Amino acid sequence: MDDQALLRLGFRAVLEQQTDLEVVGEAGNGVDGVAMTRALQPDVVLMDVRMPAMDGIEATRQIVRSGSAARVLVLTTFDLDDYVFAALRAGASGFLLKDAAPAELLAGIRAVASGAAAVAPGVTRRLIEAFAHHLPTATGLSPSGELLRELTDREREVLIELAKGQTNSEIAQRLLVSEGTVKVHVGRILSKLDLRDRVQVVVFAYENGIVRPGDDE
Repeated sequence: MDDQALLRLGFRAVLEQQTDLEVVGEAGNGVDGVAMTRALQPDVVLMDVRMPAMDGIEATRQIVRSGSAARVLVLTTFDLDDYVFAALRAGASGFLLKDAAPAELLAGIRAVASGAAAVAPGVTRRLIEAFAHHLPTATGLSPSGELLRELTDREREVLIELAKGQTNSEIAQRLLVSEGTVKVHVGRILSKLDLRDRVQVVVFAYENGIVRPGDDE
């Protein structure tokens, strides 16, 4: 979804060259985008944040709340755009810059489609550091809330490392376990906390005071 027809044309041209990707629709505003997502049920939605009628944040929120299996990949003009964190909180699975190279765009789409997050750990860490001060103070679940009590001690440790933007390899080295074990823990954390991906884990952890800006160690 993007209100600029030329950008949509450019994205379509790149995507239609891929044998494993298909463009099933496009929209110039959030209202049409939400309706088309409901009707077409795509695997991935490329979402601009600034659109007429309904912005990308609200469109993302409505898509996620509808229970759609579609994953939202936010496209933004500026690195660390003021709207990006709000979009991630609304349920987006990641973000890329609009001027990203075609290979990066394609990799991001495929990552999101597979259930991964299209935000590199270092970028996630920088994003959180930049916008964590906008977060409300421990709203909703507290660190002692019902969902968090379902986690084992090891899962809590992995959750903290995920929230710091660590990769599975880095977590494995720090906790002295295998990457396979870390993947199992990550899957259980997502299931128990009812979260979609690693980006949502980061947002959850900061919103609930589990980690704070500057907690790098």
